[in-house]
Amino acid sequence: MTRYSLDDAADRSGVERSYILGLLDIGILNRGEPDRFSSGDIRRILMARSLEDAGISLATVADAVRGGSLSLDFLDAPAYERFSALAPETFQQVSDRTGIPVAILTLIREATGSAQPSPDDRLRDDEMAIVPFIELQISGGFRPIAIERLLRVYGDSARRLAESEGAWWYSEVIEPAIAAKKGPEAAASAEFANRSAPLAEQALLAIYHAQQARVWTTSLIESFEVMMAEAGIHSVLDRPPAMCFLDITGYTRLTEEKGDNAAADIAATVARVVQRSSVQHGGKLVKWLGDGVMFYFRDPGPGVTAALEMLDGLATAGLPPAHVGLHAGPVLFQEGDYFGQTVNIAARIADYARPGEVLVSKAVADSQQPGIEFRDIGPVELKGVAGMVQLLQAQALPS
Repeated sequence: MTRYSLDDAADRSGVERSYILGLLDIGILNRGEPDRFSSGDIRRILMARSLEDAGISLATVADAVRGGSLSLDFLDAPAYERFSALAPETFQQVSDRTGIPVAILTLIREATGSAQPSPDDRLRDDEMAIVPFIELQISGGFRPIAIERLLRVYGDSARRLAESEGAWWYSEVIEPAIAAKKGPEAAASAEFANRSAPLAEQALLAIYHAQQARVWTTSLIESFEVMMAEAGIHSVLDRPPAMCFLDITGYTRLTEEKGDNAAADIAATVARVVQRSSVQHGGKLVKWLGDGVMFYFRDPGPGVTAALEMLDGLATAGLPPAHVGLHAGPVLFQEGDYFGQTVNIAARIADYARPGEVLVSKAVADSQQPGIEFRDIGPVELKGVAGMVQLLQAQALPS
């Protein structure tokens, strides 16, 4: 086990020696081997700083520790190595050593959820692990804006994962321990954390790799089509992608009225239905939007089939009726999201649709998906869209 001197512990934690001596005096740190501190002690120092920043008195914490109602011993567990100490180098020093512009380096801290640092601030150990990936991109001539976009998407996606995981841990570990009055060790559950953390990371990486394979395959196919077309041996099909918006009537009001647990069950049901239908027909869920969901489909036809299946699935689950709009055309992809006129028109079509209805533009209807018939509604005026838009209602043919 690595041991640190008082000076090293202060340096790794970013505090003064006197701060650590004060923690020893009030009992938040244990007096063990003279002037030797463990990695767990470093994490206890960092936790003490966080508690202070949250407005919690360390004297009160020390009283709780002595009384047995609180314990910081769980920070010795390997699972809590995520509480990272400071690295030796500043952002400016890493920039000078690697050639990465400081403006890009400081984005690492923003991506990990903290405020933008100054060039003279030191990186944390976990942040140092991100530097080689950025260094590789810089050496490969990648544009700074592309590097920044990817970092921000990484950071935002990881934040959502961490927040969901935190809510899961609180509801399934901490709340039951508090209700059963099992004490601080049960609430921290270091043993379960040590067992679950590597399995969670393994599961997350497996899901990420599967998603990568799907995206990479799509990109490769599209690049092959372009190269073969340029060689005169293949014609790229004229099949613009489709954007789809599904809205559930009164979904937000329903979840608010039912309470947190029921709302979570409703959200899980909706997610299961729409995710299965969209993926099965070659689409992907882009984002949740209040009462609805936004999807991308490479081919419009299967998107219509998926939309109809989603309506049936939600109705079968006993949820309020949904209404859907689809439009096909060029889209702009940026930072994990889709933009452009195609997206705007699809959203307006969904707004125009009535509960239980799938409305599409003529560009979508021209896909002629088997098993689907389209009833012409005629040209309509959509809010925020210039000119009239020809709409058709999609219906499944009797089997």
